[in-house]
Amino acid sequence: MAYRLNTAVVECLRAHPGQRFKAREIADWIFENYTADCRAKLNRSAVLKTDADLVQQLVAEIGANRPSITSVHNQVRTVEVRPRLYYWTQETEEEEAATAETRGIATEEVVVLEVNEQVEDDHALFEADLYPRIGSFLASESGLFVQRIDERRSSNRRGPQGNRWLYPDLVAVEDLTRGWTKEVRDCVSEVGARKFRLWSIEVKLLLNRSNVREAYFQAVSNSSWANFAYLAAAEIEGSETLKELRILSSLHGVGLIRVDAASPTDSEVLIPARERIEIDWANCDRLASENSDFQAVVHRLWEFHRTGTIKAAEWRV
Repeated sequence: MAYRLNTAVVECLRAHPGQRFKAREIADWIFENYTADCRAKLNRSAVLKTDADLVQQLVAEIGANRPSITSVHNQVRTVEVRPRLYYWTQETEEEEAATAETRGIATEEVVVLEVNEQVEDDHALFEADLYPRIGSFLASESGLFVQRIDERRSSNRRGPQGNRWLYPDLVAVEDLTRGWTKEVRDCVSEVGARKFRLWSIEVKLLLNRSNVREAYFQAVSNSSWANFAYLAAAEIEGSETLKELRILSSLHGVGLIRVDAASPTDSEVLIPARERIEIDWANCDRLASENSDFQAVVHRLWEFHRTGTIKAAEWRV
């Protein structure tokens, strides 16, 4: 299927030279123009149930196949911002840069924040609805394994919502050994080098001028143990809110993810987090001793360090 999918992606872009498409838009085009093939794929799958499921699967496959598409077809280019945009051009990269300079166009795309389109036919969207969407984005974009941390499962309750300053909504692990040979993995185990990085993600439906500082410092507070910390939101209201987040990030290092609730793989990292090299294991011990979800994460990390294998089925959002 990969070859046929790649061919369809190229056909879509070549038919619209210079026009830039999100992966979701390409997937919609493929569904409309390769209806029979898509129906056959849907019928063969034991997991995909609806047309929407299939389109979302195509979005994920387009992202996964991007390196092979661009390596074979050098006319296919991508804009390296989020959401990533795909387009077809006959110009070389040097010619394209020269054209942009002549026209006074910046070489980096300007990210425009927009309120997400309504999701699921006007059904109300709740914060919990974002968790699996963020998990899908992080898995497809960075190969992360994501776990929901439910603060209500903490043994030490600190009043209404007290634990939200201790526990993030999501924890993710990044396997640094992915793709390495067995010999290198064994060598890393022997010398005690790190095999993973931990991510902390605090989730909000909306960030605006009224709540941005509280939300940001909540993320600062409940992520002090992690290598990377992110604040994720479905809507970021107003340019002043984004400006405030950039200032806070330069001071404290917590990054920002805009969540596309309608098409999770089109979510984007607006502000990269600043890495902390060392994990605060003493803090992790405290959190694990009081919360069963966090304790399960630590146990899986121990198993990964011992066996070199992460069991994807154990990570649930």
